Amino acid sequence: MTQETDVDALIRQRIRSLRMARGWSLENLAGRCSLSPSTLSRLETGHRRIALDQLVPIARAFGTTLDALVESAGDEDVVIRPQPGHSQGLTTWILSSEDGMYGKTVAKMRITPDRPPEHGVHPGRDWFTVLAGIVRLELGERTILVHPGEVAEFSTMVPHAICAHEGPVEILSIFNHDGGLAHLHGGPHPGHTA
Repeated sequence: MTQETDVDALIRQRIRSLRMARGWSLENLAGRCSLSPSTLSRLETGHRRIALDQLVPIARAFGTTLDALVESAGDEDVVIRPQPGHSQGLTTWILSSEDGMYGKTVAKMRITPDRPPEHGVHPGRDWFTVLAGIVRLELGERTILVHPGEVAEFSTMVPHAICAHEGPVEILSIFNHDGGLAHLHGGPHPGHTA
């Protein structure tokens, strides 16, 4: 089997699987993408060549992107082997691929009490859940203790610092693009120091 045939087979399987997962008949999908049910049937079964002008409306009908519909199925992106990054009082493991999950970066962080509580500001929102220990979230003028199993979500336009309270803490964080830049890459945002 050639690489092109493998990709075609994968795309055909994705179209059929997405349609079936939604409980759509060929007629349902046809109504959503302006292709005939017979054309869709031939695409799914390999009796018709796949054309880009057909894939765009199909992807749109499923609420996905053309890239997601046609991306390769290599195993190299299945397992992520995070390497720890260290700074004073902070160890970070990036748990998502470089391009991130829908523009988001997932990170596990271990914070110790010797991390300096630098208050930063950047566009967006931060989200984290506490895996172990107690987090002291300094948010503007407030101090909030976040315990294991609890989740914090807040506007990052408020000066904030995530600190360890009375011992090491481990958190799982999801950052949007701006939050990832600020917290994981030293942030280019004016006034940001965290």
